[in-house]
This record gives sequence, structure tokens and C-alpha cells, in this order.
Amino acid sequence: MKPDIDTTTTISVKSWLTLILLSFIWGTSYILIKKGVEVYTPSQVACMRLSISAIAFIPFLASIWKKVDWSKWGYLLLVGLTGTAIPSFMFPIAQTEISSSVAGILNSLTPLFTLVLGIVLFKSSFSWAKLAGVIIGLLGAALLIILGNRLGLEGNMWYSLFVVIGCLCYATSGNTVGAYLREMNSVTISAVSFCMVGIPAMIFLFTSTGFTATLTEHPKGWEALGYVIILALASTVFASILFFKLIHDTNPLFSSTVSYLVPAVAVIWGFVDGEVINVMHFMGMILILIGVYLSRK
Repeated sequence: MKPDIDTTTTISVKSWLTLILLSFIWGTSYILIKKGVEVYTPSQVACMRLSISAIAFIPFLASIWKKVDWSKWGYLLLVGLTGTAIPSFMFPIAQTEISSSVAGILNSLTPLFTLVLGIVLFKSSFSWAKLAGVIIGLLGAALLIILGNRLGLEGNMWYSLFVVIGCLCYATSGNTVGAYLREMNSVTISAVSFCMVGIPAMIFLFTSTGFTATLTEHPKGWEALGYVIILALASTVFASILFFKLIHDTNPLFSSTVSYLVPAVAVIWGFVDGEVINVMHFMGMILILIGVYLSRK
């Protein structure tokens, strides 16, 4: 029998401030990914991000190894794969063709998918308002993906589907932590799950001749590596600890609503970096956020 997910937790001021901080950190991640894939391949950016994150957590994991409840290794691996590994590949692939602004807007689908998976797999409550919210939110995403090229968005908008896959993964991770790992410390969850997926990524990265050649020969090789280091340490390591702690203190659905503010931050960074922002961005974003709002009623 699957455990129920508590969605009635009282939300404190501290939790709201954490949510705002997370929105800024994660909203900035899309422009950092963009800077990374301008020099490195999407797989190299993903493996660098995972490797650096694992390196940051290895000392802590070594100190708590004997205290970890390894009977839950399957859930921890699932969190590592869906909360980190797969999205780390999906977003760079997507951003070879779509702007960081569009990627940030579409990430708002995460709370909708969190809700859907919560109802289907984790026995959360159902209502028609929630269903309407999911439908409206998906319409906003469809507007960007299907009609984006016709109505002025640059790039191959079908690559947005990689972002959708990433959002489904984030929703799976959030629900898994909320349902099965609530009793485990957030830093422990991060350390174990990141090392599980980061160490294999590290091996792949440093046995790849392409990475070393790009780093040493490309004029912006070291600069792009710097962006990915910031991405890994801030948007991955630090933000993941905050996010898992937020899930512990509140619930998966509230925590996933960080996606309310992430699109605005992503659009601002995109504008600063010279991306063309038009009415399509705001139409899609408004529909998605209306959907998120209705789904929480």
C-alpha cells in the first residue's frame, strides 16, 4: 500500500523565503546551461554537472555512510535518476534548439505533473478544478511547442519535449521524496542520490577525449566550465538540498510551485542575454501558471 502524501501542512514564512530563493537559483540555471552548450556538447554539460555535484557530496557521504538507511537504496537511486541525472541531459539537449526563456517557462509544468503523478501513483486527492488546471497548463505548453515557430519563436520548438520529459522526472523525484523518504535528512538524500549517478558520469566524462580537447583548445573552454561549475554547485547541490528540505517541511506540491517564479527569472535572464521576448512567451506562461493555480485549489 502506498503512503498518502500530506498536502495540508501549514506553510511558514521561512518556507516561503526558501521558495523564493530557489526560484532565483533555478531560474538562473537555464542561462548557465545555455552558456555551457555554446561550447560543450549536451552530454558533456550534463556529465560535468553531475560529476561536480558528486565531488561536492563525496566527503559528506563518506562521513555518514554507516548511518544511511541503505534498505531504501532503490528510492534513493530513483531520486538520483529522475531528480538529477535524466533532467541534466534533457535540458541541455533542448537548449541546443530552444531559448533559455522557453525552457524556463516550460519548467512550470513540473507542479502539474507532480499533481498528476500524485493522484495516479501516490493516492493524492482528485478534484475537477485540479483536472481543469492540468488541461489549461498543458494547453499553454502546447501553444509554445506546436504553434511557437509559426507565431515567432526561434528554434525547433519540438525540442521542448525534452524539457517536458525533464519535468516529468522532477515530478517523479518530488513525489518519491515526499512519499518514501520524508524521514531521511535532506542532505543525506542529496549526497547519496547525487553520488549514485554522479560517479558513473564522472568516469564517462574523463574517459571522453572530446571533453579534454574542448577544455584546452576552445577559446571559451574554461569560461564555459566556470558557468557549469556555478550551475552544479548552486543550481544542483545547494538548491537540491534546499528543495528536499522544503519537501520535508511542507509537501511535494507546495515545493514544486517554485515553478511559479522560475519562468519570470528565466525570461529576465534571457532578455539580458539578448534573446527576443515576444507575446508568445507570455501567453504560454500565463496559461501554464493559471493551470498551476487552478490545480492547487
